[in-house]
Amino acid sequence: MKTALIVIDVQNDFCPGGALAVNGGDEIIPLINAMWQHYDVRCLTQDWHPVGHSSFASSHEGKAPFDITKMFYGDQVLWPDHCIIGSNGAAFHPNLETDDANIIVRKGSNPAVDSYSAFFENDHKTPTGLNGYLQTLGVTHIDLAGLATDYCVAYSALDAATLGYKVKVLEAACRAIDLDGSLDKARTQMRAAGITLER
Repeated sequence: MKTALIVIDVQNDFCPGGALAVNGGDEIIPLINAMWQHYDVRCLTQDWHPVGHSSFASSHEGKAPFDITKMFYGDQVLWPDHCIIGSNGAAFHPNLETDDANIIVRKGSNPAVDSYSAFFENDHKTPTGLNGYLQTLGVTHIDLAGLATDYCVAYSALDAATLGYKVKVLEAACRAIDLDGSLDKARTQMRAAGITLER
């Protein structure tokens, strides 16, 4: 049995002071660093958007951040511009342990499709390549930490469960946006998928 830790999007723009700050986002970093070396495989994801990404409210005339719009793949929350490729906001938080990462998955680079999950873009069809990598290494179990519980962490957990992994979300090492009840909804979906939520 091999277990991978996937640390989701602990980047400057999702931490206090960032463009899309998650409340308490930096508080999870010591917890993640403390568990980092205890895993067989260590993965990081990085939101990595081009300027003018379709998920940005600024790309839609008359729309404001956190409005919902229809995309070809379904409903899409419109976000403030964040994690622009090569920007300081897109960089990992400086206190996060990253040196021993086995793989860094950059997602959201396609300007037409947002990408919450570590495994698939939001069309639920286009793979990031992470599944193949983990399969090659013989990973069977996945633990998840990072930002945000109700979006990128939950999407990653649900996809991992669908792909056949035994999945655990380490909620103490996650923080949520909680937009209009999104955290409760995500928790309900994850439990229904057989995902362990560890407080």
